[in-house]
Amino acid sequence: MTTKADRAVNRTGVYLAALQLVFTLGWTTYLIYLPKLCADVGIAPSTVILILMMDQAIFTMTDTAMGMAADRISILVGRLGLFVGVLAAISCAAFVALPYVAGTGPGARVWLIVLIVVWAVTSSALRAPPLTLLGRYRAQPSVPFLAALAMLGYGIAGAVSPYLGVVLRDHDARLPFVLSGAVLLLTALAFSGIERRIAEEVQPERLAPPAKRLGAVPMFLIGSMVLLSLGYQLHFNINSAPFYLRFAKANELQWLMPVFWIGFNIAMFPASIVVKHRGGLIVMGAAGLLGAFAIIAAEIAGSLNVLIVAQFMAGAAWGCMLMSAVSAALAIGETGAEGKVTGLVFSALALATFARMAAVAGGLQKLPDYAPLVHWAPVACWSVAGAGLLVIAASRLHRGVRTV
Repeated sequence: MTTKADRAVNRTGVYLAALQLVFTLGWTTYLIYLPKLCADVGIAPSTVILILMMDQAIFTMTDTAMGMAADRISILVGRLGLFVGVLAAISCAAFVALPYVAGTGPGARVWLIVLIVVWAVTSSALRAPPLTLLGRYRAQPSVPFLAALAMLGYGIAGAVSPYLGVVLRDHDARLPFVLSGAVLLLTALAFSGIERRIAEEVQPERLAPPAKRLGAVPMFLIGSMVLLSLGYQLHFNINSAPFYLRFAKANELQWLMPVFWIGFNIAMFPASIVVKHRGGLIVMGAAGLLGAFAIIAAEIAGSLNVLIVAQFMAGAAWGCMLMSAVSAALAIGETGAEGKVTGLVFSALALATFARMAAVAGGLQKLPDYAPLVHWAPVACWSVAGAGLLVIAASRLHRGVRTV
């Protein structure tokens, strides 16, 4: 029978899925229009990739910083919601202002960059800090399902992004930016009320103070997440389109690329049951190895149907990895470091994105000597990290230590 506390936590999971969905769609809108915004103020097209790399460098630092701040602030009920709400308002205001400032011409070049920096810094408050709720106010067995629910928004946004690009590319930027910013702000402002309600309904026995430092297992988790994220970035964002173009036309990619995200969204929920009973490290490791085999299948696929199945399986594996990583990060709540570890997970994602963009900016995938490296690096990243995670999980089980 579902209790009042269970319903409260489940509602929070749905809210976090909506927040991730709206935030990621806003990021997609930004990606679509950034070249035009830069052109309006006289920034060269070759500089756009450097601005995107700057964004990821900022995320790498601020995601962890925001997570650490959330650990300290969340001890007092209501303060975390206020913290997220204020930074969300600043972030959305900067985001909405981007097309209007760019529309004033070359004289606004510096102001456009300033707004982008302000938006990037403050938007980190919308990733790790809200997820801290699941670590602070939860029944431990429910965390994997709630992590899957929260990441569902991320996966849905990934699936619809190709269609969004087709729909928006010929429209004026102002209306999409205003709509994205307004919806995100309303979603973020609801956080304070949700935080108070879940605290009252769940009534936790304690709230752990922030941890002074992390142990070996959390740090190994983050190191593995860097490798897994890099494998995803290289496979999906660099290699997947060329794979499909062996069998399909360029105008068909908008229908084929979402196959990865369909697998992502479907696999997370059954995998969350395994995480509940066996721990996130085991599922991350197994998914890493299975994903490596799926990428190999995509590399050697002899037909479009085989490639679609391989891409579906690779997406399913990535969904299991990301959901398990978030679940494991939140399970380290015994140290009061939920926000810090979750922030580090998002920082790992940003660092991997930065590395992929740097590879693209350097034309690494076009150099004959390095093209095979780019093709097979995802297999190496996922298999090495997967094997290492399974070894750590097996070692903990052998010593009778609970896996996270």
